[in-house]
Amino acid sequence: MWTEQASGSGTRRRWERSPEEELHTAQDGWWQMTLRALRTLLLFSIILGLSLLLWGYVFQGCGPSPCKTSVCQDLLDLYLASGNTSVAPCTDFFSFACGNINRTGSPFQALAEENKRRVRRILETPGSWRLAPGEEKAFEFYNSCMNMSAIEAAGASPFRQVIEELGGWSIFGNWTPLDFNQTLSLLMSQYGHFPFFRAYLKPLPTPPYLPVIQIDQPELDVLLKQKQEPNYAQILREYLSYLNRLVTLLGGDPTKVGNDASYSLFINSQLNQFLRPGEQQQAQGKVFEMVTIDQLQRVAPAIDWLSCLQATFAPMSLSPSYHVAVHDLEYLKNMSQLIEKDLMKHRDFLQSHIIFGLVKTLSPALDSQFQEAHRSLSQKVGELTGRPPMPVHPRWMTCVEKTEAFFEPTLATLFIKETFKPSTHSAAMELFTTIKDTFISHLHTVPWMDRETRAEAQDRLTQLQVKMGPSEWALKPDPARQEYDDVQLGPSFLQTFLSCVRSRQARVIQGFLQPFSSHRAVNFGAAGSIMARELLHIFDQLLLPGGCPACDTRALQKALLCLERLYAALPSPKGTSFNVSRTLLEDAADAGALAIALKAYKKRLVLFRGETILPNLDLSPRQLFFRSYAQVMCRDPSTQDPQDIRSPPTLRVHGPLSDSPAFTRHFRCPQGALLNPPSRCQLW
Repeated sequence: MWTEQASGSGTRRRWERSPEEELHTAQDGWWQMTLRALRTLLLFSIILGLSLLLWGYVFQGCGPSPCKTSVCQDLLDLYLASGNTSVAPCTDFFSFACGNINRTGSPFQALAEENKRRVRRILETPGSWRLAPGEEKAFEFYNSCMNMSAIEAAGASPFRQVIEELGGWSIFGNWTPLDFNQTLSLLMSQYGHFPFFRAYLKPLPTPPYLPVIQIDQPELDVLLKQKQEPNYAQILREYLSYLNRLVTLLGGDPTKVGNDASYSLFINSQLNQFLRPGEQQQAQGKVFEMVTIDQLQRVAPAIDWLSCLQATFAPMSLSPSYHVAVHDLEYLKNMSQLIEKDLMKHRDFLQSHIIFGLVKTLSPALDSQFQEAHRSLSQKVGELTGRPPMPVHPRWMTCVEKTEAFFEPTLATLFIKETFKPSTHSAAMELFTTIKDTFISHLHTVPWMDRETRAEAQDRLTQLQVKMGPSEWALKPDPARQEYDDVQLGPSFLQTFLSCVRSRQARVIQGFLQPFSSHRAVNFGAAGSIMARELLHIFDQLLLPGGCPACDTRALQKALLCLERLYAALPSPKGTSFNVSRTLLEDAADAGALAIALKAYKKRLVLFRGETILPNLDLSPRQLFFRSYAQVMCRDPSTQDPQDIRSPPTLRVHGPLSDSPAFTRHFRCPQGALLNPPSRCQLW
């Protein structure tokens, strides 16, 4: 947990701001730190094992002899599997470190899977734990999820019961149409299904960072954009075949589904054409806008927004004047017009479209034949479009993920007791102290910072109080959150699953309704450059226009322009869009973090002397430092979210390394090599 004593200004993103967002700006500093740390919590917990193990082995030992412990062997196996040493490091260090990432998967993915295995061991040994009342439901849920024989025996009957609760289905000949908005309210509040748009609670990314209902584009099953999609006719045939298969599995007559299936494809295609890509939203400078529910009702009148949102987010008290964050108002307008038109003509077809989508949402709780049907569709569409197919996970992993989602308070506590040892805590604290102290002294070298600003920054860092390790809510969780009185187990696994969906939604809402703790950020552990990067983000405001009036503005702008040009000169990965000006603050933090972490590493070596190396890797300790920096960035660049405000992973590696004279020196990069540019920047 990071806690800053003095308030200050945090990072300001380039979002459009409404008058409501101007409130409470005095809280910017601690709110910014709190939310940034919360957003990076998962990242830190995943990399904790890799980063601390690496630093632990580098800093220990009494000479540059090979490290032969099991920890070092695991690291060696990871590095050898993910890297491609045939690539020249001075030309393409990302490929040198991550060249086989498509074959091996990212280290984040590998460590996440290992964490899931640990949770699996916990769930499969309930007798090893002293459980509070109600906590046994987590273990019972997992066992029910793993009991595929019982799920298969139930077949489609549990889902047919859901269909009856929604008014039935014309395919079965027993449809009693409900009001459309009544159906939509049931889908959103009782089944966690959002067929036409998504609605969720999330803090705003701009001051005052308060939680608000956000309305976003839907996650459509099959992306169909007519005339733009190669093999479009074949994709339609595959999807029609899939829908026929669903009807058969549900016990209906597939010969009666033709028109319903065709309509579902039509509405899917229409909604796809309404979508606005994330990069287009960014380019237009409007990622979301604040509107009242009443204003939203006028723009998209087919939806009864107040009743649907009130049902979904009870016990929140909503009114027509309540503000929501809308990510694409034009999409909602077009979606509403489509529904209004088709409600008049094809209410039965609209019901079929809803049911087809609901099958996918609830498929983890259904007979495996439903999951296999969708997996087959994904594979065939992937072959036709060149998109990667849906990954295949073993059943235990699906059950662990769902148990984690529904019973997080219990599993977080047990996981921490199992994995977070005192030695890990002391190593993390020791590393953070080194990074923080190095950053404080490093501020003396920042050329654009005036004396008063430097002193204030150093004082803020000095007063930064840190608690590494599990948060209090995880070690001593509120018993009321763990009793799970609202979770009903059985009689079918689908009914258990739906009860857990509703219970989790209620906990999420209740958590947002409770007041946030001030001056607090949660951190499970971090290492090296990641710690430095988060510390640097405290001072992002100084880099913005007018953010530091007393600083040497000319020198600051020169350094920023230098960094922007440095990144612009680097080749972007194929198939990715990249806007240097949009990612500049994150690029500055990456480059500065590497420099600070390297200084901290050198300081550590002076104090403790002695290093070890990984056998058979042919890298010196300092070369290994840069290799480890790149390792945590390893992932497929094509999977990056278009709305990500950070550069693609290749540039997050090449940008800071090309700005580091030490990298050039230790890898002996020749003049003219990509990562040995003629000039460098000193921003931080």
